Amino acid sequence: MSLNEDHVMTETQSNLFANTDAVIAALGDVKTEIGKAVFGQEHVVELVLSAVLSGGHALLVGAPGLAKTRLVEATATALGIDSGRVQFTPDLMPSDILGSEVLDESPSGNRSFRFIKGPIFTSLLMADEINRASPRTQSALLQAMQEHQVTIAGVNHDLPAPFHVLATQNPVEQEGTYPLPEAQLDRFLLKIDVNYPDAETERRILIDTTSGAEKSVNPALTAEKLLMIQHLVRNMPVPEKVVNSILELTRSARPEQSDDPRIKTRVEWGPSPRAGQALMLTTRARALLRGRFAPSIDDVEALAEPALAHRMSLNYDPTGQGETLSELIADLARKAS
Repeated sequence: MSLNEDHVMTETQSNLFANTDAVIAALGDVKTEIGKAVFGQEHVVELVLSAVLSGGHALLVGAPGLAKTRLVEATATALGIDSGRVQFTPDLMPSDILGSEVLDESPSGNRSFRFIKGPIFTSLLMADEINRASPRTQSALLQAMQEHQVTIAGVNHDLPAPFHVLATQNPVEQEGTYPLPEAQLDRFLLKIDVNYPDAETERRILIDTTSGAEKSVNPALTAEKLLMIQHLVRNMPVPEKVVNSILELTRSARPEQSDDPRIKTRVEWGPSPRAGQALMLTTRARALLRGRFAPSIDDVEALAEPALAHRMSLNYDPTGQGETLSELIADLARKAS
């Protein structure tokens, strides 16, 4: 390498790290703004932001009343992007989400079709209680989530950039819910479990949310800056040991490729390569959120379950004594580190 080339490379790396320092500070402001509206869910907030900064979608699973909707609204505001909301119900139709064509007639009598955009044409779509809609309506999101466009009457319509779906889902055991198809689950970069708050957090919720002094969330980014950060995430270096850990984890979770007898007997199907892609992206985003310039093995272990659990299925265990899917994934992640 010549001295000139070495100088150019050093200058490029310097600019990258200088830019990253500013990004880390901005992301700290984003988390602070979200924290004004959502208490005690730092882990969930980190996972949601990891998915968005990676350019993907996230599925939030939890019982009603755990501030999932509030979290999505606060995230959109803090990121400075447009948002829309669709409340999924059993009678919701695909056109209610995507939009539809209407027939217009001009004063001269000429008729033509005009496309009216649905609520999906926004930067962040909140699909609230997504599993209360029928599978037909749920599938209307598949093309949009994968290709960032929708096709109506044979015409493609591009969605805004950035575009993200943050969906909330009630536990499938509750009445009036439909399980999401595996193909749609695979479109979500991460599946995030939202649990009940601890006692101290719940005390704060009781006091702060009923006092009439609720704090407003302010934008800390813009759509343009978010796109820049997403580009930065994709260009962050990933150490070879982290790549090897991700590869080992995803392959060891497949019954066809694993040497673990538990996986061969208990796992019905394992994660697709998309799970590895999700880990490659979200580990970078998590590292950036934590002020680091490259992901580590700890990031892989922390994101293993959110990236893999919804892309795997266990066989029925009549004894009920076997390990849970979460326990299996955690053990595989430790062995792959």
